[in-house]
Amino acid sequence: MSPAKPERRGLLIILSSPSGAGKSTLAKRLMVWDDSLQFSVSATTRAPRPGEIDGKDYLFVDENGFRKWVADGEMLEHAHVFGNFYGSPKPPVEQAIESGRDVLFDIDWQGAQQIRNSALGAYTLSIFILPPSIAELHRRLVNRGQDNAETIARRMQKSWDEISHWDGYDYVLINDDLDVTEDKLKTIIRAERLKFAQQPRLSDHVRALQSEFEDLP
Repeated sequence: MSPAKPERRGLLIILSSPSGAGKSTLAKRLMVWDDSLQFSVSATTRAPRPGEIDGKDYLFVDENGFRKWVADGEMLEHAHVFGNFYGSPKPPVEQAIESGRDVLFDIDWQGAQQIRNSALGAYTLSIFILPPSIAELHRRLVNRGQDNAETIARRMQKSWDEISHWDGYDYVLINDDLDVTEDKLKTIIRAERLKFAQQPRLSDHVRALQSEFEDLP
């Protein structure tokens, strides 16, 4: 007997933004809102930061191992950022969407583009988060206290390149109020889950309805 179809297909939900615009905070809020969401744990060649756990925050791997995964077709997307490689392993993502679970990605525009152009591109929902202003973006980077002045300057310089790709996404939100932006994200996800393409059981239901018409006296 073939396995039953899931209620719906899983979505690849992509959140992108320049550093400091709020995508990581919003991603965490979405995970609290819906605990069925599966976060895509990225692989990286950078060293772990204090408190980061291998396999939970990132999959930490050396450059040779990362390159082998890419060569073997095991990475859904990958990029070189600030001297390190980052990427999304493909097997856990495929397993999740086939079982009807959504996968959440916190990645940049390069990764988003690679996923949209992949074999799983039909199941992507891409959302770009804009800051309300560049001054506010800089303030958030400084206040979060994660980077030194040189790194903040590099992130600010890179932010324009990130923002220039805003029009390649399905949805674009200005994050001037975190709670309001969170509510908008939830509305988008609810609507996308109801699309015909995401509901594999609908065609079976329609065929059943047609059969009932045929059986009418």
